[in-house]
Amino acid sequence: MVCDAPMTTSTPSWRRAPLPVRLALVFALCLAVAAGENVDLEAVHRIREEALHNSKIGELAVRLTDMHGPRLTNSPGFRKACEWAVKQMQEWGLENVRIETWPFGRGWSASRYSAHMIEPAPAALVIAPRPWSPGTDGLVRADAVYFPLAAGAKIDELIEKFQGKLQGKIVLAGEPIAVRPQTEAEWRRWTEQDLAAQLETPEPGRRGGFAVPGAARLDNPRSGSLWAERDRLNKFFIEGGVAAVLTPAAGQGGSVMIMPAGSRDKDRQPPPPTAALASEHYGRIVRLLRNGIPVKLEIDIQAQFHDDSLDGWNVLAEIPGRGKPDEIVMLGAHIDSWTGGTGALDNGAGVITAMEAMRILKASGLTMDRTVRIGLWGGEEQGLLGSQAHVKERYGSPRSGAATAAHPKFSVYFNLDYGSGKIRGIYLDGNDMARPIFEAWFKPFADMGAGAVATRALPYGGSDHSSFTNAGLPGFMFMQDPLNYFSRLHTNMDAWEHASPGDLMQNAAILASFAYHAATRAELMPRKSQ
Repeated sequence: MVCDAPMTTSTPSWRRAPLPVRLALVFALCLAVAAGENVDLEAVHRIREEALHNSKIGELAVRLTDMHGPRLTNSPGFRKACEWAVKQMQEWGLENVRIETWPFGRGWSASRYSAHMIEPAPAALVIAPRPWSPGTDGLVRADAVYFPLAAGAKIDELIEKFQGKLQGKIVLAGEPIAVRPQTEAEWRRWTEQDLAAQLETPEPGRRGGFAVPGAARLDNPRSGSLWAERDRLNKFFIEGGVAAVLTPAAGQGGSVMIMPAGSRDKDRQPPPPTAALASEHYGRIVRLLRNGIPVKLEIDIQAQFHDDSLDGWNVLAEIPGRGKPDEIVMLGAHIDSWTGGTGALDNGAGVITAMEAMRILKASGLTMDRTVRIGLWGGEEQGLLGSQAHVKERYGSPRSGAATAAHPKFSVYFNLDYGSGKIRGIYLDGNDMARPIFEAWFKPFADMGAGAVATRALPYGGSDHSSFTNAGLPGFMFMQDPLNYFSRLHTNMDAWEHASPGDLMQNAAILASFAYHAATRAELMPRKSQ
């Protein structure tokens, strides 16, 4: 909220008041704004009834995750998932359902893979091929060689040491990752103390984030110079005639975190066949080799590049507004995933919740002034590419002096990308003028444990709402219970078994209600000062 008043050199009387009085005045002002924010309880009731007593969450999950997972952007699974979403939303009666394209690069998929230790003792190994690396030439049986790629390693010395010694070998590239003792429950909800911590304003100059555990690896940009040396090492491995490369995977208990080994640029040379190996299995093999015990492995990877189209896809659909159809309220989630699992938590849960919210709004027969649009984004895992392309094309950015005519008519975007936990609140990302609005909209859902409104931005990573906020548009990320999201994120165990369907039913109700109220309130959502 902005209050215009003439500037004076004297201190306003309210600022000279004691701190408790000032806080009371601010609180009263927020209450006054919130009291003026319309909450349509009849609409909320209809939304809740449809969300909780006629939910389609389970059906959507089977089709998106079990049938069409994983969904690496521009892979066959990704395209089939987008086509399914289009068909499903058309059947619901949504309008302007379409696929939006933008430049991405080549697709990739793995259709079959396996690995075994043959000597000194037989054992099945848990692997996951790393995206944009080729398959092996059939089943490969070869000796294992440990290539001690560690943080601070001198690449020139390693190349000199192993020159001419890798022909036909299966190379284990990277230090083993220590398996940490599990001292806390892997699955948890936020306590009141956890929520209070989210509401605290971060220390100025510091930004929250999360680090992927593990030693220096070719797939970890936090490993500094090793990331820059990835192409050089891949070239050395290829010229040295290696049969395949295995890298240590973050995760434990059979979870294999998957990151790319090659590039989606079809003009760049692919790496050798590369797979991530479960940390426990990787550590066992390295210990044997370090103790002078030969190890023989078998590996078979069938992987394909897809160059028939280099476009990425977004899926869009709408419920047109009745009074102000050119003003837009958006909700969405990224439909792409990494490989290995089915992308159920990251971010199938967000996709089916967003789709379910649109279905609820349509089925409830609620009339809305503004158009409500859903965006299912591709390329999020490669850097928010799909949502960035959409925002740039449709809205431009006032920061670059290239805002389009649609920019001032955009109201708000709501994003989901934090697994399947309950919505507990929302991050304002500094847009304090939205606080009393969201506090009012959350009140009918207090019984679901929702209502926290944090001034801060998302304290970890990033997601597609950033594409909107970076263009000067209101974009918000919901705050959710973590459950077991971070232990399954980007792994082969990202599957529907780890989702919480009941939480998603509640989330769909909250998302639908927020979209409805944004589409029916008198004014567009307030924007941060640019």
